[in-house]
Parts: sequence; C-alpha cells; structure tokens
Amino acid sequence: MKLILTAAVDNLGVPGDIVEVKAGYGRNFLLPRGYAIVATRNAEKQIQDIQRAQKAREIRDTDHAREVKAQLEQLTGVSIAVRTSDKGKLFGSVTADDIVDAVKKAGGPTLDKHNVKLAKGTVKATGSYQVDVKLHGDVTAPINFEVVSA
Repeated sequence: MKLILTAAVDNLGVPGDIVEVKAGYGRNFLLPRGYAIVATRNAEKQIQDIQRAQKAREIRDTDHAREVKAQLEQLTGVSIAVRTSDKGKLFGSVTADDIVDAVKKAGGPTLDKHNVKLAKGTVKATGSYQVDVKLHGDVTAPINFEVVSA
C-alpha cells in the first residue's frame, strides 16, 4: 500500500515522504490516526503543503537557533486562557500545542510542538510556568507563560 506521511513516524519517515507499507499497517494504524493519507495523483498538492509548513517551522542551523532563542527570551505576555474550576484547577491540562499557539499569538516565532519539552500533566492549575524548547543540538530556550482562567 502506497501512502504519503502527514506526521513523523518512527522507523518509517517524515511528513511528505511517500512510503510503501503492508496493507494492514496502513489501514489499521497509519490512516485512522491521521499519520498518513493514501497516495493519489491529487495528493501531490498536499505533499507540497506539508513540506512548506515543515520548512516554516524548521530551524536551519545553530545561528538561526540562537536568533530564535533570543526572540523567545525577550517575549512577554504569553498567556493561555483555559476553563477552570472556582479553585483554579484546570479542566484537562495545557499541551505543547497550546503553548506553541500562545507563543505565536504573542508575536513569537513559529515553533514545532514536538520540540516543546512539557512533561505530561505538568500544568494542572492557573499560574506562571516555564518550559524548555529544544531548538537545535545544544541550543535550548526557556519559554515563560501564564495560565489564566477563561
């Protein structure tokens, strides 16, 4: 079965790659989870869109990573509005996706959610938090953000 990957899959490829997999693996794992789409002639446009989005988030080299780190360190006003109880406890938790969106809304650079190092269940209440973003090799930048009640 020929598929086009829409997300990075371990030991298989990165978004935009055309791969040949067994029918069961593609039909039962990759397609239902949205990791791939069936390769057709019209899917070439989707490949280009995926690769263009991937290039926008990509950190090119160490110098570019340092520039992005400087932007992230100067960034202020990153806040995430979520539904909470009366005591300040969140309904659910804050994810890496939420953090990436908040950084972009605050005027920061476009980041890849997979590079945000957020332990599962870390953010469960309102307040100020800090997470690290691995930009390139040894370059890691901290992001300070605040979780507020919506």
